[in-house]
Amino acid sequence: MQIYLPIAEVSVNAFLLLGLGGLVGILSGMFGVGGGFLMTPLLFFIGIPPAVAVATEANQIVASSFSGVLAHLRRKTVDLRMGVVLLIGGLVGAALGVLVFNYLKSLGQVDLLVRLCYVVFLGVIGALMFVESLRAIRKAKRSPGTPPSRRKHRGWVTALPFKMRFRTSGLYISVIPPLLIGVAVGILAAIMGVGGGFIMVPAMIYLLHMPTKVVVGTSLFQIIFVTGFTTLLHATTNFTVDIVLAVLLLVGGVVGAQIGTRIGTRLKAEQLRILLAIMVLVVCGKLALDLLLTPSELYSLGAAGGH
Repeated sequence: MQIYLPIAEVSVNAFLLLGLGGLVGILSGMFGVGGGFLMTPLLFFIGIPPAVAVATEANQIVASSFSGVLAHLRRKTVDLRMGVVLLIGGLVGAALGVLVFNYLKSLGQVDLLVRLCYVVFLGVIGALMFVESLRAIRKAKRSPGTPPSRRKHRGWVTALPFKMRFRTSGLYISVIPPLLIGVAVGILAAIMGVGGGFIMVPAMIYLLHMPTKVVVGTSLFQIIFVTGFTTLLHATTNFTVDIVLAVLLLVGGVVGAQIGTRIGTRLKAEQLRILLAIMVLVVCGKLALDLLLTPSELYSLGAAGGH
């Protein structure tokens, strides 16, 4: 069933969009990522213009993340205090990101920037997570009977001032690292149309030393507000939010998130991380190929305002 998307100015199969929304919702519930890092490139692949894909995808992330957070709140695996600190940084970052996005859009360079950002970030994060997960799985196999060793809280993170106690995570650390992580994720949310979970989840585990079971719910909590704010800014400054596209992705995403949360509780943390790493690397490879190979159509009509 073909449906016309008024802002994107293309016709797409409605069931395909529902399916994509559902798939990304499952990932959201399983890994604590908004899923935008996967959905936005998938929208590029089916012909949605990057500027519209970035702005609209934020809507779907809000819905699937909200659905996932409800499930985690019931299990008491959300550190609300940490979530608020990350959120403050995230809102500042989102505002900065939209300013950069609008400037590049006025130069006509936004499509290339978005694709390049994806290739670089997905390649780096995917490779790091893959190597680390393999190492963790090898360690677990070597000593199956022994409990995992607690991470030592050393280094620059513990030496910083402005410390705060985060009871749910069992931490007493400076608020500066979480704020900076929030700012970085907010900028990415605005420029790349992502929740930023694929950066925030590893940062919370390896930099802040948060327990993995609390990381997923806390990440989703922050993602809801940052992506909601980003959507609002894009809708009021760029007018690139396609409501028809957003609703179809949203319906699929909400259903998928509930399924994903159930699957996530049955897999070990190392297995979850290696699965996520493989998916990140596959999407990165496809995007890199699209940038390097000659397109089938050398000329295409740009959207209004493009150069």
